[in-house]
Amino acid sequence: MDQDTKRDQRDFWSTAEPGTSVSQATTPLADATLSSSPEVLISAAANRCLTEDLALALLKRADLPAEALEALSKHPSTLKSRKVRLRVVAHPKTPRHISLPLLRPLFTFELMNLAVMPAVPADVKKSAEDTLILRLESISLGEKVSLARRASGAVAGALLGEKDPRIITASLNNSRLTEAHVIRALARSDSIPSLVDAVCHHEKWPLSREVQLALLRNQHTPMAKALTFAQAIPSEIVREVLHASHLPENIKQYLIDNLNHRT
Repeated sequence: MDQDTKRDQRDFWSTAEPGTSVSQATTPLADATLSSSPEVLISAAANRCLTEDLALALLKRADLPAEALEALSKHPSTLKSRKVRLRVVAHPKTPRHISLPLLRPLFTFELMNLAVMPAVPADVKKSAEDTLILRLESISLGEKVSLARRASGAVAGALLGEKDPRIITASLNNSRLTEAHVIRALARSDSIPSLVDAVCHHEKWPLSREVQLALLRNQHTPMAKALTFAQAIPSEIVREVLHASHLPENIKQYLIDNLNHRT
């Protein structure tokens, strides 16, 4: 064994946490992050000399034990790094009693990225989305527009309740926004005319039968658009929708008369 290797092994042993076994301590710290031994990985995560780069290397491992993730969550130096903190929260094996408290102080766009990462557990994504939606009242217009363009469908759907047309347009163009999000926004009692107008004139959403029905229920849908949608839907379905619609009475009566004429 060469002298450099011996020195690396001595360095790892000297910096290992109390209770580290001899077999664990004979692996240099950088090499320990590549180990297949759970015990070595846990010791490496707890080592006080662990750097940001080594912590991130550990966090790339899908097989990282929960104990190692817990050690990283308590590490005084690596958790000064927001990259490490985000990766601890995002790791699929991080226990929820660790990930959820670490999630709340994340910055707005860290939460946004967390909610759209494919490997992040669904309940962690949901917590990130909920935290982000609660912050919407306190963030700037520019941030809202960026979120509307890039955030998850749930966040983009929540932003459909904003009054600024730029936010509404960006949300409607978000590729993660679903038909269900649009319908939910149109069904809100406080939906505004600019949202209805934007949906009516969008290249995608008015083509959906379910969105057309939601627009026929909304009090702000213009008569011309309501007539167009009603003519594209079977009469019996339109009659049922109009029965509980919030459209003004004169528009509903006009649509009913038009249906009778068609019949």
